[in-house]
Amino acid sequence: MDDQRAFVLQTCKDQDVKFIRLWFTDILGSLKSFAITVEELEQAMEEGMGFDGSSIEGFARIDESDMVAMPDPSTFALIPWRPSERGVARMFCDILTPNGEPFEGDPRYVLKRNLKRATELGYTFYVGPELEYFYFRDDKGLEPLDLGGYFDLTPLDAASDLRRETVLTLEEMGIGVEYSHHEVAPSQHEIDLRYTDALTMADNAMTYRLVVKEIALAHNVYATFMPKPLADVNGSGMHVHQSLFTGERNAFFDADDPFHLSKVARSYISGLMRHAREFTLVTNQWVNSYKRLMPGYEAPVYVTWARKNRADLVRIPQYKPGKEVATRIEYRAADPACNPYLAFAVMLAAGLAGIEHDYPLRKPSEGSVFEMTEEKHRELDIDVLPGTLDEAIRATEESELMRTCLGDHVFESLLKNKRIEWDAYRAHVSDFERERYLGIL
Repeated sequence: MDDQRAFVLQTCKDQDVKFIRLWFTDILGSLKSFAITVEELEQAMEEGMGFDGSSIEGFARIDESDMVAMPDPSTFALIPWRPSERGVARMFCDILTPNGEPFEGDPRYVLKRNLKRATELGYTFYVGPELEYFYFRDDKGLEPLDLGGYFDLTPLDAASDLRRETVLTLEEMGIGVEYSHHEVAPSQHEIDLRYTDALTMADNAMTYRLVVKEIALAHNVYATFMPKPLADVNGSGMHVHQSLFTGERNAFFDADDPFHLSKVARSYISGLMRHAREFTLVTNQWVNSYKRLMPGYEAPVYVTWARKNRADLVRIPQYKPGKEVATRIEYRAADPACNPYLAFAVMLAAGLAGIEHDYPLRKPSEGSVFEMTEEKHRELDIDVLPGTLDEAIRATEESELMRTCLGDHVFESLLKNKRIEWDAYRAHVSDFERERYLGIL
């Protein structure tokens, strides 16, 4: 038995753990779970646990439904909000076929496969997402807990205590946190996870979303990562800081460049920009995602890059002397309701395509792209992200890069699911339409 498995078994004994929840996601990023008792744990870590995958979104068809969940011992953590006596722990799983091969429909495997490509090119991929979310009194309405704004300190605000408890819970589970603060919109908040490798971060992001909701529920309020729950204020984004390392060296840093960006970094940015329309379906996967991607609410819609302007799709955080390892780029269009495994995979694939094909990087934008006229956009050849889920579907289905990145199984399953969502949305008659048209038409 290897050291990690032995550590897990000993910890369960020392901490009186009775149940272990085995976690994985479907293609949409919904967390799935089933529990085993500690008596089954050793065998589960050796052979995996079988389950029926036919009812999991994007997984197998009925005639090939048998799946195996193989726990990853490195992801073992106690679940703090469950009782400590006869306690509960969790482990993320890799999904395998009955013959022990990785299942192509497993989002975690999709990310691991793309990370392997980066490794073969000599890179390690690091990310730091900033996931924004809202608190509401309940899940039936939109009553906020506060009327604060960006970085506001509201001493009597219950949400401050919710953030504090969430941070402490994450740290108990071994997840590092850098910042927590109030965001721009009323009752909107953000907790930033400490920069780490992409696979660990995808696991952490899934845990983060659940912890935020569990702590809110324990205090009889509701937390949501819906991209745009309120029409007249900013939506919630997931700004993704990212960089490539070769060993201990940041491959994005160049001391002689005006932006301190290496040729690798510039090609990576160009790859993100060239393929952004193709992968927006993954980073912004819901009908509601495109209510956020509109000019005027901070979310970027134009495919541009800059150092300071937060309206651009890609931003370069300010370089600090002596902090070469912190050189990174920030992709600002993704939202927190994505599947983080697939989102990190498609951004990495686009960036690596830029490096491998040596895409040239256009000049950074100057001034606010939101304030430019459409004529100026055309003059500068500034592209725009998809404006609807349907447009995003069409951009993705024509992309060979996305098919290669996601694999045929996830690529086709995602497109099928999103076409169903778009058709349902088109057929729905909204209150807006009835209020606007019923009395006059």
